[in-house]
Amino acid sequence: MTETLHIGRKISRIRELRDMKQETLAAALGISQQAVSKLEQNDSIDDEYLDRVARALGVSPDAIKNFNEDAAIYNFHTNYDQANHHNNYHCKITERNEEEIKSLKEEIEYLRKQNAQLIELLAKKG
Repeated sequence: MTETLHIGRKISRIRELRDMKQETLAAALGISQQAVSKLEQNDSIDDEYLDRVARALGVSPDAIKNFNEDAAIYNFHTNYDQANHHNNYHCKITERNEEEIKSLKEEIEYLRKQNAQLIELLAKKG
């Protein structure tokens, strides 16, 4: 039996953080929404059932057992900040690449004009 500081409340909070309704979890577990509600009121559940719930929530049983809302919020914000940093970096790279592409296109156009002038000169001499 898993006895980890009101496991049902942790399951409920993880479900909510995953933006999952009780009905969705119930369908994944093959039980009714009322059974999920009752599950979320339990102080403890057996390890085998915890494994099933964890799979349905897309987390590990340990993630449920050790769930800490403050840590989860911290992780969310940290990952969010890192994702924003990555997106900003990606945007800067994209802008830089677009500038380089524009510069290369201008250089190609200049070389085409130079080439056309050389062909004209050669035609006049020949």
